[in-house]
Amino acid sequence: MNWLEKWEEKRDRVLVMGVLNLTPDSFYDGGSYPTQRAAVNRALEMVDEGADIIDIGGESSRPDAAPVSEREELGRVLPVIKRIRKQSEIMLSIDTTKATVAAEAIACGTTIVNDISALRSDPGMARVIARNKVFLVLMHMQGTPRTMQHDPIYGDPVREISGFLQERIKVALGASIPCQRIIVDPGIGFGKKLEHNLVILQNLNRFATLEVPILVGLSRKSFIGQILGSGAEDRLTATIAANAIAVANGANIIRVHDVKEGRRTADVACRLRRRNAQDK
Repeated sequence: MNWLEKWEEKRDRVLVMGVLNLTPDSFYDGGSYPTQRAAVNRALEMVDEGADIIDIGGESSRPDAAPVSEREELGRVLPVIKRIRKQSEIMLSIDTTKATVAAEAIACGTTIVNDISALRSDPGMARVIARNKVFLVLMHMQGTPRTMQHDPIYGDPVREISGFLQERIKVALGASIPCQRIIVDPGIGFGKKLEHNLVILQNLNRFATLEVPILVGLSRKSFIGQILGSGAEDRLTATIAANAIAVANGANIIRVHDVKEGRRTADVACRLRRRNAQDK
């Protein structure tokens, strides 16, 4: 069974995407995997915990994060991708905005490109994805990681974000990336204030009109800390609650640092969602 068949086989449940940040400065787990062996071991642990996908990143996208060079990003991610692929058939995603990094990662066995710029950062990205026939995550972000939290403003967040994602889907389709390989992410925490994030979660089902899978990444993010008054290390239970709401409101994929808890949350919330649908 190839990776496309595996994806199709899993579409009837909520998928869990485990986060593997190979960066020194990510907001929660930056510097947690100082060696390739540590990173690979964590990836294999996530597989055992029930991950469907592992999302590997070599450049931090936290607020005010500085960009890294293509060479440095490749040096961080490629050796780890190669070693994971030798030991597991888990679906791998590369979290990058650079076409060359995406192409090299795909050559090493990655089958999803998670582009937080939604094809706006590198003009070559769409060609790489179309040529290799892999999946694409289009995420909404107001501004850039360096500027996105500098007083973001919306009139109707859900309408504006949905409109942006619809436009980016059209761009992807125009580049010969089929709808069946497109995923959207409303970008929780990326150029949004607390109230914007809450409105998005509350109205997540409105993004279903885009007719593609919805990915939500809210694991341990600062909006949770604003509610609780806590640091990232103390946001797990609140993340579980928020992910359950996301699934109940239509999320198809949840992106998490804590895979075991994410897997259980997804399974229970998805079962309840199906039950509610049957009762209607």
